[in-house]
Amino acid sequence: MLSFFKKYRTFFIVFFILSAIILVLFYSALKPQKRLQVYNPSDVNPELVDTTIQYVARDHKIADFAFVNQNGDTITQKDYEGKVYVADFFFTTCPTICPIMTDNMVWLQDKIKDNPNVMLLSHSVTPDIDSPEVLKDYAEKKGVIENGRWNLVTGNKKDIYYIARKSYLAVKTTTSDELYDMVHTENFILVDQKGRIRGFYNGTNLDQQVEGEKNVKQLLEDINWLCEHEK
Repeated sequence: MLSFFKKYRTFFIVFFILSAIILVLFYSALKPQKRLQVYNPSDVNPELVDTTIQYVARDHKIADFAFVNQNGDTITQKDYEGKVYVADFFFTTCPTICPIMTDNMVWLQDKIKDNPNVMLLSHSVTPDIDSPEVLKDYAEKKGVIENGRWNLVTGNKKDIYYIARKSYLAVKTTTSDELYDMVHTENFILVDQKGRIRGFYNGTNLDQQVEGEKNVKQLLEDINWLCEHEK
């Protein structure tokens, strides 16, 4: 028996190696591959989308923009070109969901601080109140790192309204008669290196598993996946 195995030793070695390779390939074929959807206006709750683009079903990207950040600097889409970034909408005097969202964005900031390819962008929905000076004070109190990777921005209310409803698909209109009033949501919006929306996440939910929504820890996983697979 021993002589038999010695005689066919090479055969058995090759056989076991090939078997292992086949098993790995078979497992890989059966394992579902992670994919992130590219979102267009037609994929999103119509309440969050401007009526002029609700039926757009392809090629949606974040439009060009120019806002002023907490340091008084003008921030444009060029500052975010080629980056993965997370956008949200808030206001500094919000007493309800905004503090939770900001705390979770601070948590996210800490997790991505060593990755220069990831940025954050928070838009004020009350720009008449949230001046750069107010945003600066808010940023300092909340722990925003001054490395240029998390911009809290303000600007013309109409411009913020349109970027929210025509690009990020992220705010609702109000019953107010005041023009360009909006109700922001708890959404964190994930934008890829090409300016496309790749996900919506509950910015008030750090790690709880809730059917039908993604939390902030899942957002971090998707950020890392985009950085690794869609450079």
